[in-house]
Amino acid sequence: MPTIVKYILVFFISMVPIIELRGAVPIGVTYFGLNEYITLAVCVIGNMIPVPFIHLFARKVLIWGSKLKHGSGLFKWILQKGEKAGKKLTANSKKHGAFIALMLFVGIPLPGTGAWTGTLAASMLDFDLKKTTKAVVLGVVMAGVIMLIISLLAELGIMSASDLFH
Repeated sequence: MPTIVKYILVFFISMVPIIELRGAVPIGVTYFGLNEYITLAVCVIGNMIPVPFIHLFARKVLIWGSKLKHGSGLFKWILQKGEKAGKKLTANSKKHGAFIALMLFVGIPLPGTGAWTGTLAASMLDFDLKKTTKAVVLGVVMAGVIMLIISLLAELGIMSASDLFH
C-alpha cells in the first residue's frame, strides 16, 4: 500500500469517535511503520476537524434525536455520556479552572475522554468555541505525544499494550 494511502487512513481513523488519535497514532507508527512525527501531525489535524461541528451542532442534534419515536435510545445514551462528562469537567474546573480541566480531560488518553467527548461536554456547559478549541487542541497534542511514546516503546519491545493494564 502506498505511504500516502497509509497517512490518509490514519487521518480518517483519527476522526472516528472513541478511536480518535489514541488509536490512529499506534496504527500509523507500529502497524504501518510511518514516520512518527508526520503521523502525529496528521492525526492531530484529523482529530481536530470534527471539533467545531461537534461544538456547534451535536447538542442540538442529540436533543432532537432523543425525542424521536424510534432510535432515540442511542441519542439519549450519547446525550447522557456528554452530560456525565460535563459534570466531571465541572467538578475538575472548580479545582483547576475550566480551560485546564478540559485540556486534561482530553489529554489523558483514557476510555471516554477524547476530543469528541470533551467537546460535547464543553458544548453542554456552554463553553466558548474559541476557548474550547484551544483547550481541546492542547489536550489532543498531549494525548498524541503520550500515545506516540507508548507506541515507540512498544516498537522497541520495551513495553506492550498488556503492560499498561498490570
